[in-house]
Amino acid sequence: MRRVGFVVNPIAGMGGRVGLKGTDGKVEEARERGAEPRAPGRARDALESLATHAADTDETIELLVAGGEMGASIARDVDFESEVVTDPPGETSAADTREAVRQFVERVPLAAERNSRAAEPRDEGVDLVLFVGGDGTAVDVAETLEEYDSEIPILGVPAGVKIYSSVFAVSPRAAGRIAATFDDTESREVNDIDEDAYREGEVHTELRALARVPVAEEVQSSKQLGGGTVATLAAGVASEVEPGTTYVLGPGSTVGAIERELGFEGTPLGVDVWRAAPDPEDGEWPTGEVLARDASADEILDVLGDRVVVVVSPIGGQGFVFGRGNQQLSPAVLRQSEIEIVASRRKLDDIGVLRVDTGDTELDDELRGWRKVRIGRVERRLMKVV
Repeated sequence: MRRVGFVVNPIAGMGGRVGLKGTDGKVEEARERGAEPRAPGRARDALESLATHAADTDETIELLVAGGEMGASIARDVDFESEVVTDPPGETSAADTREAVRQFVERVPLAAERNSRAAEPRDEGVDLVLFVGGDGTAVDVAETLEEYDSEIPILGVPAGVKIYSSVFAVSPRAAGRIAATFDDTESREVNDIDEDAYREGEVHTELRALARVPVAEEVQSSKQLGGGTVATLAAGVASEVEPGTTYVLGPGSTVGAIERELGFEGTPLGVDVWRAAPDPEDGEWPTGEVLARDASADEILDVLGDRVVVVVSPIGGQGFVFGRGNQQLSPAVLRQSEIEIVASRRKLDDIGVLRVDTGDTELDDELRGWRKVRIGRVERRLMKVV
């Protein structure tokens, strides 16, 4: 029998599609921009996967959940029997996440209640805290466990905009599979960043906690900020610009170097849209115009042309091409675009494989397989998207 505590941050990731780069203090603005909740759907995927893989391995799962949209309603939607341990108010907060975790720790194991001949009750109530959110939620979970000096392992279902911590599975379904089948744990970092600085194009990471996490290949690494020279790579992309083509340029320093080659200073942590001149005159090339800066998914869709190329670079240390920090590149955008992946040799050596998590499982399947990644002016390397 395995006891799992399940808690959802229902507003996690809402700012991503609308270009806010996070939801901290921006929930109302995200809603005004038309943001839709992202976390509930990912939570459902994780629970369905947990149930499937538990059944495949004959593992009995006892699920403890936070109340309402923080877990109970989602468990009910997928017919997963659960025990509700908290009753959060309508507008949830980090304090509600922390209270749920306290209940996961403090409740007496059900097996001991039912069977007086069961093994001696444990001091800790659950075998795993499975949470849905981003780095802020990870901090809430890990810091609450530290209050008890607890080594209960945690595992994140990725739903936030920025995910710098190494306590998340690579996808919701991977999280469910790991939760049902893991045998061992290891210590990993919980990091967070200042979202206000992040929105201004600066990344300041801070180690907030250490947590036990299941050992599995599909637990992502923490994001690395290091890079290398990409001057020749950027020059190569600029030299192949096609007249009239719209280029959707993702976040990061590598793509930023390409934007400078195109003649403008881009948004370091946002998505910009640039269109090459349709009829270039004699003289300096490429020339074009910036159609949108720091654009949301809807703003990108509004300016797409006949031919569109999305230019992205994978996240160092993790390998994610889509789904981490660039949710503005929505499935609707990607389905209308060609994709060019760019990266330094060093980054690819550190990554090993590429990953996608667009929120659209059918699109993810279409994107998987071998892809060419530009690593220089003309050089490309085959990398597998898994």
